[in-house]
Amino acid sequence: MCQSPRTVHPDGREVGGATPNDAALHEIVDGVFAWIQPDGTWWVNNAGAIHGDEGVIVVDTCATEQRTRRFLAAVAEATGDAPIPLAINTHQHGDHTYGNSLLPATTTIVGHELMRAGLADDPLIDGCPPLWSPVPDWGRVERRLPSASFSDALTLHSGTRRVEVRHPGFTAHTTGDVVAWLPEERVLFTGDLIFHGLTPLVFMGSVDGARRALGWLAAFGPDHLVPGHGPLVTVGELDGVLDDHDRYFRFVDDVARAGLAAGSSPLEACRRADLGEFAAWADSERLVLNVHRAYADADDRDLDLFQAFADAIDWHGGPLPTSV
Repeated sequence: MCQSPRTVHPDGREVGGATPNDAALHEIVDGVFAWIQPDGTWWVNNAGAIHGDEGVIVVDTCATEQRTRRFLAAVAEATGDAPIPLAINTHQHGDHTYGNSLLPATTTIVGHELMRAGLADDPLIDGCPPLWSPVPDWGRVERRLPSASFSDALTLHSGTRRVEVRHPGFTAHTTGDVVAWLPEERVLFTGDLIFHGLTPLVFMGSVDGARRALGWLAAFGPDHLVPGHGPLVTVGELDGVLDDHDRYFRFVDDVARAGLAAGSSPLEACRRADLGEFAAWADSERLVLNVHRAYADADDRDLDLFQAFADAIDWHGGPLPTSV
């Protein structure tokens, strides 16, 4: 199981050693870049850029104005300030989409139709509640939805660059997840279908679907995988990373099944659970959110989002920590 270097968060929790200030643009293969923001915890995502003959295709933005501007400046420097005619949103969550409004007005943003609907209804961009500490400051961003949406798959081109944007066909991390796949370069941008070295989050999706998505991702056979959070995944690491996720999702399912059988609340079930090998992963409080999702799916009901976060904060012992 992959574990990142350890340090201590200001609240006393151990997390990865680097911070968002150490974000860097990595050229994976010629003209294909990954923007990796350590330590990958709450609101600290990865993004990407694909430079072709007709400009740059951006994959996701960032949560805040400051972080998105840094990302776009790095892309401009690496590509000779090439235009950005196209951008892809891998899913609706604000760490990947709130920076959309900082893209050029001429950029066409592409996303799944359910992702677009989810971002349209997202209240957090209008003011983040004190569920996290410190409360993130989005800066001067505005809600900007994809101007092109689809239900299954489409292909984008920049000259000879071919980028296949695909939905798995089922709910996983969210209802509207997509990947960006470069078949010639064997590079796969997964969005939050993969959290490399930290706790996955599926409370707005499906535990079963997130697990099913692992086989779907493996079938691409990538040489390079850019996760939604955490360090890049090389071909030699891929099986291990997928196995880690599979074991974690089975663990969540086991915790939920035991809790339901005992008539326990999700919080009570999580308090009795032994994180074991997953205790080293940052954002371990996500177990509570994930178990809430498993309970809701087992009962065929909507998730009580307020109660899920209240229980996660209770389990953690205070607001959930964000990187500063």
